[in-house]
Formats: sequence, C-alpha cells, structure tokens
Amino acid sequence: MKKIKQSFFIIALLLLCSKSTLADHLEQISSACDLKTLDGKPAAVLQELRGKVVYMDFWASWCPPCVKSFPFLNQLEHDMKEQGVHVIGVNLDEKVKDAEDFLAKHPAHFSIVADPSKACAKVLEVMAMPTSYIIDKKGNIRHVHQGFRPGETKELRALLTQLVMENP
Repeated sequence: MKKIKQSFFIIALLLLCSKSTLADHLEQISSACDLKTLDGKPAAVLQELRGKVVYMDFWASWCPPCVKSFPFLNQLEHDMKEQGVHVIGVNLDEKVKDAEDFLAKHPAHFSIVADPSKACAKVLEVMAMPTSYIIDKKGNIRHVHQGFRPGETKELRALLTQLVMENP
C-alpha cells in the first residue's frame, strides 16, 4: 500500500509539472516553507533561486543513506555550481545540535537550511530519508528521488545537465 501511495504521489507530481497553466511550484513551495539557517535566522527565499536548477535534499542526522549522499552532494555542488545548479540540504532533525554534530563529521560544501516546523516537508510529502527534489529554472519540480544509492548518481547528473541546458 505504501509503494502504491508513493507511486501515485510521484505520478501526480509529474502530471502537475507537465501542465504550464498551473501556478509556479517554486512559489507554492516557497510560501509554505519557513526555512531557517541552523542558527535560527530566516534562510533565503526559494524564489530567489529562480533561473537556477535546484537540487533540494531533505536529510536528517539519524539517516545512514544521508551519510552516503553527502559526498555526492558536495561533488555535485562543486561540479555544477558554475552551470547554475544550486544544492540545498534541508535538515529535519528535532534538535539543531544533532544536525551540527552530523555536519562536523560530514561537512557540507553546499547550502544547509533547517525546516523546524516541518511545513516544507509536509507540503512536499517527504516520506523517506533522504528525499531529493530536482526543480527546473522555471520553478517546476521535475524529479523526485527517494533514498540514496550510488549507482543512480549518473542518472541524476544527466537529468541536471539536461535541465541546465533548457531555456526557461
């Protein structure tokens, strides 16, 4: 039943993203997300990233696959930043200290924000850790990826490269 629900959600997102008459997804996400820096200050609004391809990754300190995903996210930021890809790690830990301890062991060379109210995660219906959303230059969610498996990184990079080359 859970897989059916997940599949339905992904199909629904893909259908929504294919309709240009719908409201901009980045605006919808941004208005629902009250993202903060780890020290509690308001983070940049997602709408400020319009024109960039965004790889938004929800993670938590207790998540073993998240540990494995950080080197990929660091490399992605390094390799594709100049092409207009912006990687954002959205932490969902209950305690900021847990996130800080994780980052001390697994440094992030990309933007890290927190979703203390979990409103952003609820709007996007995050069901697994990590879950990544690839958002195109127009603000449309083009791909949802649950979990992290190193064998899938080539496909993710190929999608990001394709989105970078698209005209907004």
